[in-house]
Amino acid sequence: MTAVYLTGHGGIETLEYRDDIPVPVPGAGEVLIKVSAAGVNNTDINTRIGWYSKKVVDATNTGGAEGFAEVDDADATWSGVAMQFPRIQGADCCGIIVAVGEGVDESRVGQRVLVRNMLRSYVDYRPYECWTLGSECDGAFAQYTRAPARETYAVNCNWSDAELASIPCAYSTAENMLHRAGVGAERLLVTGASGGVGSAAVQLAKRRGAQVTAIASSEKMKDLRSLGADQVIDRNADLIAALGADSVDVIVDLVAGEGWPLLLDVLKRGGRYATAGAIAGPLVELDVRTLYLKDLTLIGCTFQEDVVFENLVQYIERGEVRPLVAKTFALADIAEAQQVFLEKKFTGKLVLIPTA
Repeated sequence: MTAVYLTGHGGIETLEYRDDIPVPVPGAGEVLIKVSAAGVNNTDINTRIGWYSKKVVDATNTGGAEGFAEVDDADATWSGVAMQFPRIQGADCCGIIVAVGEGVDESRVGQRVLVRNMLRSYVDYRPYECWTLGSECDGAFAQYTRAPARETYAVNCNWSDAELASIPCAYSTAENMLHRAGVGAERLLVTGASGGVGSAAVQLAKRRGAQVTAIASSEKMKDLRSLGADQVIDRNADLIAALGADSVDVIVDLVAGEGWPLLLDVLKRGGRYATAGAIAGPLVELDVRTLYLKDLTLIGCTFQEDVVFENLVQYIERGEVRPLVAKTFALADIAEAQQVFLEKKFTGKLVLIPTA
């Protein structure tokens, strides 16, 4: 089959498109999926460049194209365990089940499915442990991939393959932050709102009844209003001047970086802060007095309870959300797709389409 091998941590040159890779064989409890579409995510680039290594302290885009000079391979993954190369990346998988392994009902063949990107089967469903599709195991940047049957969900809708492939990583990350923070009909601030996770958070928060303020570049403000944002603030604006101190109930942050302290300043007393990314840089300055004197709650969000992805499938089937696909690329053009991703001139998702 054709697929893209990641041959090591580094720049875009470490991605190797090949047509001689063996089709995977589903094991017990697994299904074989013919991939219809696979989204592009920050985590694909972060994993490729080894950004998860504690040796790296820069913003993700700093080494997005060329990689970093120093990476500790031992801790450069989601799980903190060294990655096995070559690896087929791709956390977003939309496709059709074409074969099943031992113990899986053959009636599942032919189902149109999404794979949960944070896999719990391989770690026996232990709390706060998971594998990421395309990191700890091979993913969807291929014509075929395999996945646990119990974490492969049939989806009935009239969406395009590219739209469905936009859901797993971005929407589950966003929904998980909202779920963990218990977001309801309150005032919410979303940073990095034009990206895949940020734009998902805007839509998902609106379906919960939240009043959503989004932060993005000025040229993307119209897109975010079309997705439901009640207010859009330029990312270079003074947050205190724009919002006021102690004005926001919940913050969903994907940016971090130098401007992070102001986020806690705009949180109300008793407010909640949830994060699942740090695209502007992972190291921030925290005045602990702000944390405890305002009774704030800081929530790191990676592990997902089963209900998060199950809810997403229901939202899709009930027509309660709809992703924005900015552009699609052939899988063979993955290098171009990642370059476009790094330029950040689009709103929503980029999606790769394997050849037939």
